[in-house]
Amino acid sequence: MLRLEKRPNPSRFWLWFTPVLAVLLTMTAAGLLFAALGSNPFTVIRTIFWEPLAGSNASYFRAQLFIKAAPLILIAVGLAMGFRAGIWNIGAEGQYIMGAVIGASVGLAFYPTENRLIFPLMVAAGAFGGWAWAMIPAILRTRFNTNEILVSLMLVYVAQAILAKASFSFLRNPEGMGFPGSRNFSTYPAARNFDLIERSGLHWGAFTALAVAVAAYVLLTRHGIGFQIRLAGQAPRAARFHGVSPTRLIIFCLGTAGILAGMAGIFEVSGPAGQLTENFATGYGFTAIIVAFLGRLNPLGIVLAGLLMALTYVGGSLAESRLNLPAASIQVFQGMLLFFLLGVDVLTNYRIRLSRSQSKGAGA
Repeated sequence: MLRLEKRPNPSRFWLWFTPVLAVLLTMTAAGLLFAALGSNPFTVIRTIFWEPLAGSNASYFRAQLFIKAAPLILIAVGLAMGFRAGIWNIGAEGQYIMGAVIGASVGLAFYPTENRLIFPLMVAAGAFGGWAWAMIPAILRTRFNTNEILVSLMLVYVAQAILAKASFSFLRNPEGMGFPGSRNFSTYPAARNFDLIERSGLHWGAFTALAVAVAAYVLLTRHGIGFQIRLAGQAPRAARFHGVSPTRLIIFCLGTAGILAGMAGIFEVSGPAGQLTENFATGYGFTAIIVAFLGRLNPLGIVLAGLLMALTYVGGSLAESRLNLPAASIQVFQGMLLFFLLGVDVLTNYRIRLSRSQSKGAGA
C-alpha cells in the first residue's frame, strides 16, 4: 500500500522552487493538450507568455496586465491571510460581486451629480458590501460552528442571482432601450476609476493592490496579528494556549478578505468593465485562490503570481483570437497550474512510502 509520510524538515529550496516547477510542468502538459487540438504547442506557449510582453502592440498588452492583475492581487492577499490561519474562504467571488453591486448602487444614486467625493464613497460602499457578505459565513462559523467553505461557496450563487436582478431591474439603465445593465461609468466622470497614468493600466485599483500587498506583508511579519495568524495556521493548539481568540481571528480574516474583494469589485465595475451587467463576474474570486497559493501565501509573492496569472489571461485571449483555440483550453491551462502546484507541494512536504498490509484472521 502507498501512504504519505510527513517530512520532518521540508527543503526550503523546494518550498520556494515549487511554483517555478509547477509553471514548467503546466507548460509541458498544456503543450500536449494544444498539440492534441492540432496547434503547434511552441507557438501557443510563445503567444501566451512572450507576445504580450515583447510582441507587436506590447505597450497595450502590458497595460492590460496591470488591469487584469489588480483584482487578482487584491482578492488573493485577503484570501492568503485567512488560508495561513486555517480559515478557508472559498466565496470571494460572491464578495467581489456584492462589492460591485453595492458600490455601483451608491455611485448611480448620485447620477448625474459631479462631486469628487462620489468615487471615494463608492469605494467605501464596495468595501462594506464585500465585508457584509463575508460576515455571513464568519458569524455562522463562530456562533453555530458551520463550515465556512460550504457557506461562503453557496453564497456565491446567491450573489450571482442578486447581480442578475440588479442588471435587469433596479440598476438597469433607464436610457438603455430595455437592454440589461447599468449606466456606463465612462460617461459619468465623478464615478469613474480612471488611469492615473494615461494608457498605462495603472488605475486606482492597481495602486491600491500594490499598497495592500506591502501593508499585508508588514502586518504578517511585524505585527502581533500577523503572529497570531501564523501561529493559528501552524500550531492551532499552541495558539489556544497563547490566548489567541479563534472567534476574533475568523472575523478579522474573513472580514479583511471581504473588504479587499469588495474593493476589487467596485474598482473593476467603475473602471475596466465600465458597467454592471449580468456577465460582470469573470471568475476573479476563484482564480485568486490559484494566485494565493502560487505566491506561497506571501503578499509580495502574490504580486508576482498575480502578474503571471494576468499574463495567462492576456496571452490566452491573444492565442484564442490568433490561433483559433477554444476558450475552454485556456481555462484548463489555468486549472493545470493549480493542480501541479498542489501536487508538487504534497511531494515537498510528504514522502511516498510503500508499506505492506497485514491481514488479520485465523490460519487454515
